[in-house]
Amino acid sequence: MASTESRILFDTETYSPAMPETVEETGLDFGFLADLALKAAYSDTNCTSERVAEKLKLPMGVAETVLQHLYRERLIEIRERTQFQSNRYGMLDRGWERVQKLLSVSGYIGAAPVPLDTYSAGVLWMEKVRKPLNPESVTRAFADLVLHERVFQTLGLVADSRRSLFLTGPPGCGKTTAALALHDALEGEVWVPYAVEVDGHVIRVFDMHNHEPVAPPSVRHDRRWVKIKRPLVVVGGEMTIESMDLIYSSSVRFYEAPFQMKSNGGVLLIDDFGRQRIEPHDLLNRWIIPLENRVDYLTLHTGKKIQVPFEQLLVFATNLNPKDLVDEAFLRRMGYRLGFTTPSQETYEQILRRYVAKKELKYQPEFLDLLMTRYQREKREMKACEPRDLVERCLDIMRYEKLPRELNSHLLERAWRNYFGT
Repeated sequence: MASTESRILFDTETYSPAMPETVEETGLDFGFLADLALKAAYSDTNCTSERVAEKLKLPMGVAETVLQHLYRERLIEIRERTQFQSNRYGMLDRGWERVQKLLSVSGYIGAAPVPLDTYSAGVLWMEKVRKPLNPESVTRAFADLVLHERVFQTLGLVADSRRSLFLTGPPGCGKTTAALALHDALEGEVWVPYAVEVDGHVIRVFDMHNHEPVAPPSVRHDRRWVKIKRPLVVVGGEMTIESMDLIYSSSVRFYEAPFQMKSNGGVLLIDDFGRQRIEPHDLLNRWIIPLENRVDYLTLHTGKKIQVPFEQLLVFATNLNPKDLVDEAFLRRMGYRLGFTTPSQETYEQILRRYVAKKELKYQPEFLDLLMTRYQREKREMKACEPRDLVERCLDIMRYEKLPRELNSHLLERAWRNYFGT
């Protein structure tokens, strides 16, 4: 087990958050936990000790301790005694009145949150014990990409170091694909709490859109945390300054964590950087402190600032001229910079060959001759995404017209016209 200071955080043998055995070990104020349990009882017409424990993601003993307190306070009643440490409860008038007041302050009903300092310590601990990246996993992650050796080496360093990356290049050159492959190269899983508590406020962190749960270990662990694949969070033109802070809902009266907090332990991709609805320089200024100090500062609606870890692989991808977007002060804080270019004919053919093989189709040299003729005739610049896109349009035709899975020049001609409109 970990040291006394971090005993309630993570077990150093199982790498899982240790189960809190008492109310004190949850790190939460008893009154806060009692209020949350009362709301859980209110929301369940068949309220039992087990169901409240499951709702709060706490051990039965801890849940029953809190429920017994609510019983003694005459907020709930025992309607049936079932078995040891398990009862069926019902709301009393006093409890109904109390719940209405509680819901007017916070509508959160769910897993008991973990305190902010526990969350922060957990994120930092997971980063500290992260194993060095296996080069073979990098090779596998980028197997479908045709990259110059220098670019491949740089991406490997980015994945292992988790330092930030600034990707530039024209549209369709593979920037987003490379960023997604960086996420595939990251090994292992991380733990994320359902919610975080600070000064009685609840911040919901876990969500099914950005977090993919995996099977938890068989050992006893703190069920307020969910084991997930390393998260991948992608934001683009919809990003605003406001979306980078805590999002408070006046209807449910609790907070949603911003995307950078949800990406801790994984990858945060800022795609199409420079095309947001705010000035790029304003957006960059917001990233200066997180990039420099690996911490971020968020604001409660009371005006109080809180500090949270900023521990993810941050990738900026843009097809705009970097000189028009960023200054040297910002670039100095970036870990790595990479510029992608349009593919050469040799690279284009490699991409085409690989994708044809991936789709279990037969490649013919005449395919490249046909496409090169088309590019030259229309004076069109080649893009790295186009071999994949053209083959996919051919597959669309095969499926729709129920043709044999055989790639030919006639299909490529039709795919070209459908794709480029020419």
